[in-house]
Amino acid sequence: DDLKAIDVPTLVMHGDDDQIVPIADSALLSAKLLNDCTLKVYEGFSHGMCTTEAAVINADLLAFIKQ
Repeated sequence: DDLKAIDVPTLVMHGDDDQIVPIADSALLSAKLLNDCTLKVYEGFSHGMCTTEAAVINADLLAFIKQ
């Protein structure tokens, strides 16, 4: 219910190789519940993608914020 109540554009980012929080159990479900959602799936990225792939993640975050 909390996700359904969000009424601003939302970016959901997830690596498809996340072994800690599987994408099917989190990002894919969240994206279905959010009203205005952009789902960005990163092929081969793991759970620590914000650290290990910081340049890619930060660029995508900035692009989303600017739009």
